[in-house]
Amino acid sequence: MYILLFLLILTVLKVECTDLNEQSDSGKYQPKSSVVTTKYGSLRGVIEVLSNKHLQPVEMFLGVPYAGVPLGSLRFLPPGTPPQWKGIRTADHLGPVCPQRVPDISNETEALKRMPAGRYEYLKRLLPFLVNQSEDCLYLNIYTPAGSK
Repeated sequence: MYILLFLLILTVLKVECTDLNEQSDSGKYQPKSSVVTTKYGSLRGVIEVLSNKHLQPVEMFLGVPYAGVPLGSLRFLPPGTPPQWKGIRTADHLGPVCPQRVPDISNETEALKRMPAGRYEYLKRLLPFLVNQSEDCLYLNIYTPAGSK
């Protein structure tokens, strides 16, 4: 299923690269992200320069909708196509995650009685990403080498 979704995204996206630079909030200049045109509208992602000198910068398109919102009367129906948007949509933050029950790890001693230490440490790192939960969770995060076409 994920392979089919990935292939669908590849067929829908058309990249138009720019060589402009922009200044970030930190005052550093970084390459401006590509504008990607889909059949639903245009997207601009962000470029992340990784701390490892052996890794190339990554262009990220975060929170890209791939289906319509399944709320209200659409709740138990198959997802529809996402709505189109005008202009350039900034894809620079993660979309909501699907609702899920998160284990309580607020008391470390009690949590370690119920789970191995490795799982506890993993959950500590993961929980900040699970704060924003919603039934409207049909979003993709797309990562590609920066400057690729």
